[in-house]
Amino acid sequence: MRSAALSAITPHTLAQLGQRFGIRYRIDDAPGAATPEAAATPVARGRVQDVRLFDSLHLTLSELEVERGYTSSSCQSVPWFVSVVLDGEVSLTLGEQKYDLTAGKGFCAPLGTARPLVVYQPRQRHLQTVNLAVLATEPFALPSPPQPGALHVWTLPAALHRLLIEQARQPASAWRQRLAWQGLALQLLGTALPENDDAGPVRVSKREHACLAALHERIRRHPGAEYRLAELADAAAMSASSLREKFSRHYGYTLFTHIRRCRLDQARRYLEQGYSVQQTAHASGFKHATNFATAYKRAFGVTPHTVGPPHR
Repeated sequence: MRSAALSAITPHTLAQLGQRFGIRYRIDDAPGAATPEAAATPVARGRVQDVRLFDSLHLTLSELEVERGYTSSSCQSVPWFVSVVLDGEVSLTLGEQKYDLTAGKGFCAPLGTARPLVVYQPRQRHLQTVNLAVLATEPFALPSPPQPGALHVWTLPAALHRLLIEQARQPASAWRQRLAWQGLALQLLGTALPENDDAGPVRVSKREHACLAALHERIRRHPGAEYRLAELADAAAMSASSLREKFSRHYGYTLFTHIRRCRLDQARRYLEQGYSVQQTAHASGFKHATNFATAYKRAFGVTPHTVGPPHR
């Protein structure tokens, strides 16, 4: 169902979304020099909204009337990214793999900065998609992505296609909506992830599992400490390369991604307690407040200067 009032999606809006989700956008007919007028000219009209799920899953719903074709390129790493086209069409490229997707088609792939996923959204009356980013595989015992990552395209089961369309019509603020999307997100993962015997969870010994778990918890409890790979490898009784590989394969994200996420989570708590941005950056392990502010906005969509103690 189309929304009666469609919000304008401008180049400025896309730039804000890109900062938040780690995406670069390029508009077909964008002028060479950016102007205030060009930044305010709609690229599309519609809605892009988040539905809060589990900490390890990030769901985005998009329903647009695309007035100017545009390209999105991923510039962040996630173990798995799943997207389905409910209506409309897109073209996607990952390395040498290229596909055209229409309504009822979906794809999944691991995303990395070295091989960006490029998606082209042509001009069209109605484009509706559901996008699901898996931030960590370990909480759901999901298979780790194959190396190197491959683009997997599949046809959405008709019943699931209908369910997704129907659920997208419901108000996103309702608490029932969150529960429903949690279930649908797990169905999507069960349908989308490719069958690959070599992509199962990494095998680690009981000793290695205990070492990784202890290291994971140590970082969670003390995110602001200064960490060096060599020291962490010694603590885990592994080589540096083995620690990097086993941590990433076991948890579905890198060791230093875990450190950064824990630092940003702690930073948010400090800001809500009334710490200044400078104090928060230093206490959370960031050497420079400007780097901290950039990382915080990318993670949470707002600058740290706008966060403070909750009003009572």
